Amino acid sequence: MTLDHDAETPRRVAGAPISWGVCEVPDWGIQLSAERVLAEMQALGIRATEFGPAGFLPDSPEARAELLARFGLEAVGGFLPVVLHDADHDALVEVDAFIDDCVGVGASVVVLAANSGVDGYDERPVLDELHWKTMLHNLDRIADHAQSRGVIAVLHPHIGTMVETTEDVSRVITGSHIGLCLDTGHLVAAGADPVAIAWANPHRVGHVHLKDVDGEVAARFLAKEITFSEAVSAGLFCVLGTGSVDLASMIGALEDVGYKGWYVLEQDLRLTEQDAGGEGPMAGVRSSLDYLTGVFE
Repeated sequence: MTLDHDAETPRRVAGAPISWGVCEVPDWGIQLSAERVLAEMQALGIRATEFGPAGFLPDSPEARAELLARFGLEAVGGFLPVVLHDADHDALVEVDAFIDDCVGVGASVVVLAANSGVDGYDERPVLDELHWKTMLHNLDRIADHAQSRGVIAVLHPHIGTMVETTEDVSRVITGSHIGLCLDTGHLVAAGADPVAIAWANPHRVGHVHLKDVDGEVAARFLAKEITFSEAVSAGLFCVLGTGSVDLASMIGALEDVGYKGWYVLEQDLRLTEQDAGGEGPMAGVRSSLDYLTGVFE
């Protein structure tokens, strides 16, 4: 299995600020500067990145493009939590504004999460059938609208959102035509099997977030002994190749059916002052990249 290479980093592997602990959730640890994160991506040979949360990159397309270009980075797109299950909320307004941001810097992917409406990812309400009908309708509206504007929208199953579990993903696959962002870590943490989902639905995968998972921490989270944020602090998402996810099989399945999208290296971290010192998160990202380079050879 091969991908186009530039030096030792495959061209379709992108970075994400959350691998440096940069997150939209309030009180989510130390937040590093864009200049540090982007410079470290560049030093590691990463050639593209997702946006990160609002405020991480400049708001204006011109300033955002200039900053990314300064570090030799292409814009991939980014993560957009939006309420999709409320019939009184027009999700398309938020999505369209985000598409403007993407188009302004040549990015192509809107990574939707079905926001619960609650801050953080430690709780989520239960949806009734009407809520599900509204959400599935919104997903198709958004997918079609994004395509009409020259980008793709994909749904990211994510802990603490309204699409989290195997059952949730199945309802989206059977009830809508939107593509999936296959996030290996969030699916495993919710008790799902991302490799099985990829094998069964390879043509629905439009974007990939690569994570590996510490099985012991995941078991504690699934047993509700710790919250999601506590699990992340405890090392839920570990260096690629050191956890329980069979990433090589999943990547192989996607490549075999002609997947041409991004593989985003996205290991959610919560940083303390000590974690941010020295090399900080860069060391783990480097090790994950080394693993991926071996997978892609």
